[in-house]
Amino acid sequence: MKRFGQLERIRRLDPVADALEIYRISVSLEFPWDYTRALELALYRTYAVPSIGRLLARTAELTERTQKRYDDTALLLDAVLEHGFAAEQGRTAIRRINQMHRSYDISDDDMRYVLSTFVVVPRRWIDTYGWRRLSRHEIIATTEYYRTLGRHMGIPDIPRTYEEFEALLDSYEEAHFGWDEEARRVSDATLGLMASWYPRPLAPLLRTVTLALLDEPLLRAFRYPKPGAAATALVRRAVRTRGRLVRLLPPRRSPHFARQNREIKGYPDGYRVADLGTRPVPGLRGCPVRHRDASAADPVE
Repeated sequence: MKRFGQLERIRRLDPVADALEIYRISVSLEFPWDYTRALELALYRTYAVPSIGRLLARTAELTERTQKRYDDTALLLDAVLEHGFAAEQGRTAIRRINQMHRSYDISDDDMRYVLSTFVVVPRRWIDTYGWRRLSRHEIIATTEYYRTLGRHMGIPDIPRTYEEFEALLDSYEEAHFGWDEEARRVSDATLGLMASWYPRPLAPLLRTVTLALLDEPLLRAFRYPKPGAAATALVRRAVRTRGRLVRLLPPRRSPHFARQNREIKGYPDGYRVADLGTRPVPGLRGCPVRHRDASAADPVE
């Protein structure tokens, strides 16, 4: 297959009717490393909304069981991507996601914002650091994929287009990003987890590298010192250079899913999708405060 063969294949598909197939090609064949990094960043930036960061801190999942929470989130989303919305594993993954979310008092506005990060952040990351920019077909397909996921999660008033998702993300962050001590603990735990994937002596360097990839609103919200201009430029240039080198490589022939990532460390003997995630205990750590109706408990048929 030619280097742009998958893109040609994508352009022959319908970006709405074939949204799942297009998104799966883009994530697992064209940009598996980039999507992993971009979705990590998408979830990470939600901590800067105090209502989200505080809740995550109080559940203690991201401060005391950081690796497990990382693994479970990646694997649940991965199951939907790999198997689809109608397959048993995809339906089970969505059911587990909904069972966890409905145990807490999460506003619809926060849910829509989190969904928007999955749509917008990967596009911005790949257009900046990927080996090529996302095509319009991929942008539309990604939007449709997450609109479908959002409907399965019972989220109301989902944006209809990429541009609406982007406007929602930017306006929500401008209005809600801010300092919160508990959210900062979640952020520190996440940065510590990422550093733990590499030899310990590299931890300070990796922290600097990560901070250099964050934008100023995130740095301000968490009150992190801004890395020097030279360090920031060097890090970002290095990631862009990686993208240019990937462009010269032969195209990937077999899909790579999140379950194959080296960062997933909690299930060396395998896992069942139905066992992933948490099972909040009523009365502990803010659970449950409010239950959603049945439409949010199970996938949409």
